[in-house]
Amino acid sequence: MSRGKKAALHNLGCKVNAYELEAMQQMLEAAGYEIVPFEPGADVYVINTCTVTNIADRKSRQMLHKARKMNPEAIVVAVGCYAQVRGEELEKDDAIDLVIGSNQKEDLVRELEQFRMTGQKQIDRSDWDDGSLYENLQIDRTEEHTRAFIKVQDGCNQFCSYCIIPYARGRVRSRKIQDVRNEVVKLAASGVREIVITGIHLCSYGRDLGEGEDLIALLESVHDIPGIERIRLGSLEPGSLNENVIQSLHALPKVCPHFHLSLQSGCAKTLRAMNRHYTPEQFMEVVQLLRHYYEHPAITTDVITGFPGETQEDFEASRQFVSDVHFFETHIFPYSRREGTRAAAMPGQNTEHIKKQRGDELRSLDQQRRKEFLQYYIGKPVEVLFEEQIVIGGRTWWTGHGREYQKILVTDTGDLTNQIRVVTPVSLLNGDYLAAF
Repeated sequence: MSRGKKAALHNLGCKVNAYELEAMQQMLEAAGYEIVPFEPGADVYVINTCTVTNIADRKSRQMLHKARKMNPEAIVVAVGCYAQVRGEELEKDDAIDLVIGSNQKEDLVRELEQFRMTGQKQIDRSDWDDGSLYENLQIDRTEEHTRAFIKVQDGCNQFCSYCIIPYARGRVRSRKIQDVRNEVVKLAASGVREIVITGIHLCSYGRDLGEGEDLIALLESVHDIPGIERIRLGSLEPGSLNENVIQSLHALPKVCPHFHLSLQSGCAKTLRAMNRHYTPEQFMEVVQLLRHYYEHPAITTDVITGFPGETQEDFEASRQFVSDVHFFETHIFPYSRREGTRAAAMPGQNTEHIKKQRGDELRSLDQQRRKEFLQYYIGKPVEVLFEEQIVIGGRTWWTGHGREYQKILVTDTGDLTNQIRVVTPVSLLNGDYLAAF
């Protein structure tokens, strides 16, 4: 029935969302749909929505209405987190035909075919009290060819006071190790050489599975798959890392020394208000352990500025802590008041001006620390997985990433796509690239 139909897809939000959209695209292709650009002329528009901030909500609505305008006769599908949290609103929106929640994406093709037969608007969302299992989404190839993101876990039990995601994604659910391994084997066969293990709260992986099925066991299972040369980890909770875990990671040489530890604030008072389950001192202990076991690991983080009740003194404590840690990269976000969270009702809401001013200070520090981290590698051999050619300063370069996720540039007349080479950077270009010439 769907043979010859044209489907366009658009993603909003995180790397987990991007993985899920890729899985939905491959499901549509298997069902006979032709995938076309997100432009006028498609018969089906699938928007994988995001609800992490009010801005994400607005962008999700805008893309859904844009799809309707591009083809008033098309089927417009809202999928994912915004569809889960704001399903009642979307049910009343005439621009949208199908609303599919966070744990029903595997039903996409069936829902489309049912709509074709009945023409009736469909709403398919989880009740998070129903003990939902991990949904069966997977990919067997990736558009990037070199690197593939693998979603192994969904949901979160943390309930940080600023975060809506536990309500959008539900409680922790994990994939079976064998299921993940089977997917990685297929990706390796397609030419993928690096995988990124990701999830909504990755450190919770396996808590809902049997004994012995945890994140380390998962990594050990995929570590020996031929063709996979590198394994990266998505965002990690500092409170879930200890010396035994870090020792186990270090014992797996394919695991890259690149660790994203979500800080959010370097002020103990603000962390308590955020319902984050660690102190700045505990965070620093984890950083020191990583630097004990790895020579020069890339440690990156997220920081929120202007959280409710954050005074100038609190911010100064946070900025000083960020400075002391010497992160490779700090991703800075102004606090976004999210309806439905505890933080939205907290006193002491900061102005947008204050949030921006504090963010600008941290961004200046970030530029300095990033430069310092990269300069360490000048004159040192770096193993690079090359990805593509780009043009900078009128010159064509091959670019790729080192194991610590440094961006590397070389000039080479051959085809380096998906090749691993050792090069020695000699300079820093544009403050962001290590150039080997």
